[in-house]
Amino acid sequence: MTGSLLVGLMLMAAKFYVYRLTHSSAVLSDALESIINVIASGFALGSVIFSAKPPDTGHPYGHGKIEYFSAGFEGALIILAAFGIFRTAWPQILHPHPLPHLELGLVLLLGTSAANLILGIVLVRVGKKTVSLAVLADGRHVLTDVITSIGVLAGLLLVRLTGWYWMDGAVAAVLGLHILVSGGRLVKTSFSGLMDAADLSLLDEIAALIARHRKETWIDVHRLRAWRAGERLFVDFHLILPRNLPLHAAHTEVKALEGIFRERFGAMVEVMIHVDPCSDPQCQVCAESGCGLRKHPTHHQYLWDRNFLTAEFPHDQDTTDHHPRDS
Repeated sequence: MTGSLLVGLMLMAAKFYVYRLTHSSAVLSDALESIINVIASGFALGSVIFSAKPPDTGHPYGHGKIEYFSAGFEGALIILAAFGIFRTAWPQILHPHPLPHLELGLVLLLGTSAANLILGIVLVRVGKKTVSLAVLADGRHVLTDVITSIGVLAGLLLVRLTGWYWMDGAVAAVLGLHILVSGGRLVKTSFSGLMDAADLSLLDEIAALIARHRKETWIDVHRLRAWRAGERLFVDFHLILPRNLPLHAAHTEVKALEGIFRERFGAMVEVMIHVDPCSDPQCQVCAESGCGLRKHPTHHQYLWDRNFLTAEFPHDQDTTDHHPRDS
């Protein structure tokens, strides 16, 4: 992240130098976004350092949510930059002026774009590997900046070929709209994380993991919930076990499930499993053989998917509401 900040500073300086050479509104829009890159990289660096702190008595779930604040802050800055770009683009559209030293500006801008592309790819890879929203958001923002720069290059090349200087402002306006959408998406991601919005792809993965290791003694799973805070993953659900299962055996089942999650998601996952005893109506979905307490024969077993496992209550009343796995 420190390297990202330093590279961002150098690229920002280079783009403002190109603007000084060419007086291009499109280049200015690119340079303004670079200011946001630098500020966002600094904020992301601080949030990554803070989120890495271990949980304490004041923050028992860790400090990972600071990264959502970072992403929201970055998104808000991008939106502000977009409006700044619109402000500079409009006069160039209405009253276009020539662009001096355009050829040299194009060469320098091409170099900054290549450097930004490398930086963005590295940040996105690191963000995905470390499950860091702040680093991932910073990397995607840098890649957005690359797209902006490519658009500026293409627009200025057209200006050079046609002499239509109003296109400089038009390109700036289009790119302003592009980064406005990008900033809005970052803000939406931030709000979703802060509000613990359900991550459907994560829940699908967890449901598939539980279903893959399903055992006869696991009669039912419900109230599955999962959320992330930085690199930490929190999962909780209710597990129904046979009511005649000894306490030590139930504890063994819980520890086995926790081990399955840690094997898949690593040591930073925390699993809370609430164990419930079975009741007579659940006999019809129970596959436990040799049970001396059975009141009803096994009717069928449900397919354990996301919709099934996230249900609020046990599946022991109506056997027609879900997709059976077998009959």
